[in-house]
Amino acid sequence: MFSPEIVLAVVLLATFALLVSGLVRVEVVSLGLIAFLGLSGLLAMDEALSGFASQATLAVAAMLVLSAGLERTGVVEYLGAFLGRRTGGSYGSTLLALAVPTALLSAFMNNTAIVALMIPVALELARRRNTRPSKLLLPVSYFSILGGTCTLIGTSTNLLVDSLARDHGHAGFGMFEFTVLGLAFVAVGGAYLFLVGHRLLPDRAGFTDLLAVQTPGRFITEVLLKGGSRYAGKRLSEVFDSSRDIKVLEIVRGEEPILTPPPAMRLLPGDVLYVESTAQNLHKLLEDPDVERGTAVADDERVPLNELLAGEMFEGANALFMEAAEARAAGDDQAQEAPSSDPGTRTARVDLRLAEAVVTPNSRFIGRKVRDLGLSRRHGIQVLAIRRLGRQHHKNLRVQRLDAGDVLLVQGEPTNLRTIHDMGDFLLMVGVETQSTIPKKAPLAIAILLGVVALGAIGAAPFALLAIAGAVAMLLTGCLTVRNATRALDPSVLLLLAGMIPLGIAMEHSGLAARLANAVVEIAGPAGPYVLIAAFYLLTSVLTEFVSNNATAVLLTPICFAISVRMDMDPKPLLIAVTFAASASFSTPIGYQTNTMVMGPGGYSFRDYLKVGLPMNLLLWVTASILIPVIWPV
Repeated sequence: MFSPEIVLAVVLLATFALLVSGLVRVEVVSLGLIAFLGLSGLLAMDEALSGFASQATLAVAAMLVLSAGLERTGVVEYLGAFLGRRTGGSYGSTLLALAVPTALLSAFMNNTAIVALMIPVALELARRRNTRPSKLLLPVSYFSILGGTCTLIGTSTNLLVDSLARDHGHAGFGMFEFTVLGLAFVAVGGAYLFLVGHRLLPDRAGFTDLLAVQTPGRFITEVLLKGGSRYAGKRLSEVFDSSRDIKVLEIVRGEEPILTPPPAMRLLPGDVLYVESTAQNLHKLLEDPDVERGTAVADDERVPLNELLAGEMFEGANALFMEAAEARAAGDDQAQEAPSSDPGTRTARVDLRLAEAVVTPNSRFIGRKVRDLGLSRRHGIQVLAIRRLGRQHHKNLRVQRLDAGDVLLVQGEPTNLRTIHDMGDFLLMVGVETQSTIPKKAPLAIAILLGVVALGAIGAAPFALLAIAGAVAMLLTGCLTVRNATRALDPSVLLLLAGMIPLGIAMEHSGLAARLANAVVEIAGPAGPYVLIAAFYLLTSVLTEFVSNNATAVLLTPICFAISVRMDMDPKPLLIAVTFAASASFSTPIGYQTNTMVMGPGGYSFRDYLKVGLPMNLLLWVTASILIPVIWPV
């Protein structure tokens, strides 16, 4: 049979492959890993399950609750709005207004929560300053990552490496031990973004901007030419002359859309027209017996357009109903009116709003088709379009499978839109206020966080216990409800920790960690510890761009200790290199959750991340390679 070392090497490669490919959810990979390590005998049962009771897992869970308490009390929104009101009109001042609160709060709160709250702030500042969202959102993610490196509690990776170090008998890290290097990262990264990086950012319109009609007081609707229509065979210029003040934006004939059709184009029976005009003119057109109002797809059903759009027309939307044209091309006999008891049914003058909803990295709907979401049946919400990697998808929406970072253009009542936001599967950005905050509790929430930080800084108790006590205080004081606290516990993060921690233990028990350490030392060791630190940072940085930051940290931390034994050196410089490099993911949208979150709203592509993020990675690699041996002598 194969040795434990070989078996574990195969398991390690398989784990990496699954995490990179995304074919299986992180939670499933982690639980499967725990089961295999225990059942195969590679670890005893208590070791296989040790990740659930790890100080790192408990501390991260408690910090997620603490962050949710600050979020719920409106601390982030207030600070962002406060700075936004005091910025000038220049791009630099706008970016500064976002950078300061994002980096500052990310040093003490969960980065994902910060970015989730700062995205709407950034979009509003972009609108007021007439700046493209693509010029602001990626820097928000980057400043969140940079700010998180400044304290022990800034990221889950910091807490994880600290916990693993203590498990190995190391003293661990102080609350502000990372601060000097973290501030250097903020300074170098910030200077790069302000001086060079912003020039590399794409100048790309937001989703709603691309689909919005800017003419006030005008509406868009869809009409279908009936089989015996008197308009059949006539030119557009004859049917819609200047006296009618109706503009034909698009014609769908069969399955072919014709954008901005020429005036001489002749109409045919069955043509679907998207027309724009005033409410009065469109009302007259919809009363014409030779045209028929269209339908739109709601999940797997066809809903009459007049019900969907609350009075046949919707203000400020352009080319939103291509999906409806696709449904019409399938045949009129498929259209049916939704029963009045169905939540997707709309009656006249219902308050409907457009909103952009980002699929969150831990959404339950990742991998599912739009038609299977049930948003219309359960919440009366229609999916009108999807934006993915900078491209808009209006056709075949029902069979599109969702991925993290996708932006859905949705329509529904404000209360229903808030519901899907609160579920945690979507981050609502534009169109409706997401939730009410409890501002009177904000000072209390800040005091609780400061108490946890202060007690942790003086070492009054293990930090995991202090964080748990702080989370309980948030609940007892009413800063957060139990329901909101439960929603804040990200299963993808916590289960990943629970699964990867025993994998690290197995690497040490099997001897795989020592073998990998020997290989690293053989390659970089002869050049000395300084080169070894730089090489280890670079290795970590490359891995974390494709695998989770926490997974990378767990796998490389045992190798750090093995190298320190082999080289007879203090492991702390290597641990610092792993900690900072694992969090410094800028070159791909998948290396860090906040990068994924801004991908859809900003319309970014993989190329954008490489173009802006790769120079950042290289600059911070040089910075770390110089400063780590100075701050933590080898």
